[in-house]
Amino acid sequence: MQISNATGCSSIWGGSAPCMPYTFNADGFGPAWGNSLFEDNAEHGLGMHLGAKQLRNRVEIQLNELAPIVDDAAVKTAIETWIENKNVGEKTREYSSGLAAALQSYKGSNPEVKTLISTVLGNKDYFEKRSTWIIGGDGWAYDIGYGGLDHVLASGEDVNVLVLDTEVYSNTGGQASKSTPTGAIAQFAAGGKAIKKKDLGMMAMSYGYVYVAQVAMGASQAQTIKAFAEAEAYHGPSIVICYAPCINHGIKDGMGSTQPHEKDAVTCGYWHLYRFNPDLKKEGKNPFVLDSKEPSGDFKAFLKSEVRYNSLYKKYSVDVVDALFEKNHQDSQERYASYKRMAADLSDK
Repeated sequence: MQISNATGCSSIWGGSAPCMPYTFNADGFGPAWGNSLFEDNAEHGLGMHLGAKQLRNRVEIQLNELAPIVDDAAVKTAIETWIENKNVGEKTREYSSGLAAALQSYKGSNPEVKTLISTVLGNKDYFEKRSTWIIGGDGWAYDIGYGGLDHVLASGEDVNVLVLDTEVYSNTGGQASKSTPTGAIAQFAAGGKAIKKKDLGMMAMSYGYVYVAQVAMGASQAQTIKAFAEAEAYHGPSIVICYAPCINHGIKDGMGSTQPHEKDAVTCGYWHLYRFNPDLKKEGKNPFVLDSKEPSGDFKAFLKSEVRYNSLYKKYSVDVVDALFEKNHQDSQERYASYKRMAADLSDK
């Protein structure tokens, strides 16, 4: 795994000493983490991916030159297996280790073969298919870095994007972003944001060949894990948008309650769970799967459980605040209605 991380909260907990969440296993394998500028993280991650892809293509070219002249059946088999499964991520380490072992054990005397093998082994670190993840918050993905993100998703390359959606510019002081919903208080939206939240997932789905998922771990760990597994398995661009409660939300029960708070957000219809997998179209199925059930919780009570919403009552009359809350509720209902239409069976269309 190789990670390109946009400057922000995820770079603070992702790359700070003396402790960090990324490590390696007993064999020395683990993620390579890099921190990019705030505005160009998607392009930075794409560059990392394309660099590794080019070196792996070079290895394949050299192996195709080697296969016809090598006088060792085991080496031939290892080469053919690797080329055939070059982009299969699930067993990439097995096939790559097998190829390296076969090449290193070659006992022949053909100088041309030995030279080619030496050249190929010079890039053995690129035998394995690398999993590229581009990570950042909503300030980057929805706002400052959106142009680059859109470019990367449109490229069709096999990269994965993880958006930690706090609905605000968390790391720089809590400014409103295009992800901030109607009525939420933030810097530059001190009276509550007047317009609704941008639907990044729907915009990405419009390409038709981008895997898109929206998740909330506290609402459904199973759906979250399934989305990550599908995104990783999908041979093309993918984006997973995660609901990420933030200290700027002012959750009244405290940050220790974020997991049940996520569940409340989904139950009342504030946040929706879905997966859009273009591979399902090849099976004649609807690529859009709505994982959220019909909202049943108290939407207004959920908003009141956060200071960013509830503090509006200190600024305006009850009627004004209730109207903003109702607008937020309507926006959420409209989003859910559009998702339900998309989730209708193909036979109904």
